[in-house]
Amino acid sequence: MSDYAIYDVFTGTALHGNPLAVVFDADRFDDDEMQAIAREFNLSETVFVRTPENPAHKAQLRIFTPGRELPFAGHPTIGAAVALAHRRLGDAIPANGIDLVKMLEEQIGPVRCAVRLSPDKPGFAEFDLPRLSRSFETEIIPEDIGAALGLDPHEIGFENHRLSLWSAGVPFLLVPVMDQAAAAKAECDAALWEQVAPMADGQLAAAYIYCRGGVNHNAAFHARMFAPSEGVAEDPATGSAVAALSGAIHGFDGLREGNHALVIEQGVEMGRPSLIHLHLDCSGPELTHARIGGEAVKIAEGRLLL
Repeated sequence: MSDYAIYDVFTGTALHGNPLAVVFDADRFDDDEMQAIAREFNLSETVFVRTPENPAHKAQLRIFTPGRELPFAGHPTIGAAVALAHRRLGDAIPANGIDLVKMLEEQIGPVRCAVRLSPDKPGFAEFDLPRLSRSFETEIIPEDIGAALGLDPHEIGFENHRLSLWSAGVPFLLVPVMDQAAAAKAECDAALWEQVAPMADGQLAAAYIYCRGGVNHNAAFHARMFAPSEGVAEDPATGSAVAALSGAIHGFDGLREGNHALVIEQGVEMGRPSLIHLHLDCSGPELTHARIGGEAVKIAEGRLLL
């Protein structure tokens, strides 16, 4: 038997954010069993905590959507890091809080993650992107993308942001739209999307729609994500998409020297508002480092009778 916990990630409020199943002591499950368990939970992602290959690291993470395994994902990294810290400390969190640093092994490579726990507060974790976002050249026809997402071509693009394909381990077609009203009307036709979506990193790109601003006054961008090929009709918070978006923000907005802290809002249309923290470090005009962070709150725990 293996214990598990359910966390809502990229939120400090229960029943908001992106739910995640964290399965502990998962060495005994093979790939097919992990995929079947992920389908059983039927959340956007389930993460399995296993013994790391490097004993100096905290854990190995295997991440599954209901449809396939991912080499890297944001909300499983945040949720698993907080869950492992809670599991280690239990109720013994110091009154003034505690900061922990963990190295987590994912298929993309080692991921450095810092965790902050405080009594009676949601956990917070932040990880360094194991791979900076890079763009892919591809032929993208706005009319085709618009038809697949229920958008008119004139609604796609704002300022100098245009359709673009980026990946920091998981590929996304980034779809800038003129305002939140356009983002709200979007609907993904799964069959049509599979016909028009480009490939990158050996995977079909998911759709990430974004615009400036947000319902939350702290939000720099408002976003939605659709990944029908992975069994995810819509995702309330997608760290790997924000990882991809970091490259587009740097490129299209012409970020320069220094640290740039941004908040991306997602999940509003689903009734599960989420806030994803993105920090970009630039040396001159070059993006040199990026981090993604967010809160996570445990809402359930149990045991798999397998």
